[in-house]
Amino acid sequence: MDEQKKIEHQIELATRAAALARDETTVRGFRSFAEELKQKLGRMLRRGKVRARAYELWERAGRPVNRDLEFWLEAERQVEDEREQRKGPASF
Repeated sequence: MDEQKKIEHQIELATRAAALARDETTVRGFRSFAEELKQKLGRMLRRGKVRARAYELWERAGRPVNRDLEFWLEAERQVEDEREQRKGPASF
């Protein structure tokens, strides 16, 4: 089982456990754990997108040597910009 599927499974189990628990402290604990896992999964997926984008940028630039950080940072910026655009304008 790959890491993404493992985390998704853990989220599902924690969510189910929270629904079945009777003690509010336990429910909060399971919900908090599930939220932490969701955040971890999000970071992991973003890192994969950044990696793929950086590779794409590097290839388009002719595969230059010693510029990996430059491509990584540009890929991070692009992925974050896309994420912000999907969120839409902030409402105040």
